Amino acid sequence: MCGRFALSEIPATIRRVFGYKDQPNFPPRYNIAPTQPIATVRLENGERRFVLVRWGLVPGWVKDPADFSLLINARSETAAEKPAFRAAMRHRRCLIPANGFYEWQRRDGRKQPYWVAPKDGGLVAFAGLWESWAGPDGGDVETGAILTTAANAPMAEIHNRMPAVIAPEHFEAWLNTVEVSAKEASEMLRPAPEDLFEAVPVSTRVNAVANDDAALVAEIAPEEMVPAPEKKSAPKKKATPPPDDGQMSLL
Repeated sequence: MCGRFALSEIPATIRRVFGYKDQPNFPPRYNIAPTQPIATVRLENGERRFVLVRWGLVPGWVKDPADFSLLINARSETAAEKPAFRAAMRHRRCLIPANGFYEWQRRDGRKQPYWVAPKDGGLVAFAGLWESWAGPDGGDVETGAILTTAANAPMAEIHNRMPAVIAPEHFEAWLNTVEVSAKEASEMLRPAPEDLFEAVPVSTRVNAVANDDAALVAEIAPEEMVPAPEKKSAPKKKATPPPDDGQMSLL
């Protein structure tokens, strides 16, 4: 899954990479968490637009979001069929700009966070979905979710899922919900190339949403990491007694 990520690039660079016409200005974020606003890029009247939505998708048919589970991720393998995501996969696909994401490795009941980012730096585009929910007062709330896929080999050592990444050459097709079907779009949702990301252990400070600074993505020394579980030695095999031949032994 993906429960935290960062977008620290300057707005002008994000605009250039994703090609939207808007000129938003926003601060760098190093610890974006569920229910917070996230940047998305989508097509409106054939043009790419920058739109902030709340992280945690709420389908339009939900009566009361307070009684509905927070959907921050959608499994790419089943999103096109699941009632919560089916309509969005057909009509409301988006890109979610990011510099990287955090993932936690379980270690004997504890968790070690890792910062996962492109080896060469820069931005990536997570595959996203968005929805609009109309409240009883007539106001609309736009929400979104990140699509995930099976982890590639390097990431699988940390977690079995990772965000689905859309390559720049597929931006237009992913966003084009008029000419590209949900089934065709689903074929773009594959594990990232194994040489795209690198993962480094980082401080458990990232666990607290209140912490949001550049130091969160700094690699920590091995001795600062959450201890790995001790390997249990195999139990010693008991010696097999010699067969009883009815004679007493002095040895």
